Amino acid sequence: MLYITLKHIHLTTVALTITLFLFRAALMLWRPQALNWRWLRILPHIVDSVLLASAIGLMLVIHQYPLVNHWLTAKVLGVVMYILFGTVALKRGRSKTVRIQALFMALLSLGYLIGVARTHSPTLGLF
Repeated sequence: MLYITLKHIHLTTVALTITLFLFRAALMLWRPQALNWRWLRILPHIVDSVLLASAIGLMLVIHQYPLVNHWLTAKVLGVVMYILFGTVALKRGRSKTVRIQALFMALLSLGYLIGVARTHSPTLGLF
């Protein structure tokens, strides 16, 4: 029962975090001043905190750990890349071109994360 609850929380917050990221990316492209809205600066942190807590809970329940299970290590590294590229895309990029390139890389990282989550393979089941 705990596993199912954690999995549902995790998948729901994954959907929310992706939706919020895409919304913020659209604002970055077409209405950058809107990224300063208070709720838009707070809500992603709340959603991502719940996402992280559910991920840690799932890891403990299924007894699979980064540095032990390669697919989970790949997910952790993928999350780090997604965060780094996402930060450049939404905040730290000095020009719109750099932000768009970082957005593209963040979306690629996100695609990789989803693939690893579905296949439980760092190579996405290709090798």
